[in-house]
Amino acid sequence: MGLKQSLPRTLGRVVLIAGLVAAAGDAALCQDQSAATPQDAINARKLVMDTIDDHMNAIEEMTNSGKPVDLAKGNEHADTISVLLSAFPHLFPPSTNLWKAGGQHDPAADTDASPDIWKNFADFYKLASGASKLAYDASRAKQDGDFKKAAASLRTDCNACHSAFMKTD
Repeated sequence: MGLKQSLPRTLGRVVLIAGLVAAAGDAALCQDQSAATPQDAINARKLVMDTIDDHMNAIEEMTNSGKPVDLAKGNEHADTISVLLSAFPHLFPPSTNLWKAGGQHDPAADTDASPDIWKNFADFYKLASGASKLAYDASRAKQDGDFKKAAASLRTDCNACHSAFMKTD
């Protein structure tokens, strides 16, 4: 898929997301916000991160296969990651700072977000935005080597963010 074909699709996604955000914002002004719970936001960000992970795994399968990358598929996976990462930091309202050290931890329901996110939100936001930009760059790569380089940088940024802001114990 060429740039002329993918640009309208990407712009269409941006317009759709912007429209949904605007509509949700208008609707939210008229609705009781207590219906949305911190658990809803935690579940949403787990779903977004699982989707990012699925797309990143597909990219890494392509880049580690020893075969030329199918750039059309790789670009599409990277484009999806870019869009999701641009929205991701907005799924961390302060009310979701619910990490509890020790005790039972349900990885399917409980947050994996470190309280450091809210102490250093600007750093968290910067990492997510930087990773989104790297994914965007990969989504526009026209050469196998450029795609692989952007994908490797994206993995490095993802690992750095997880290291700094994800609790595993």
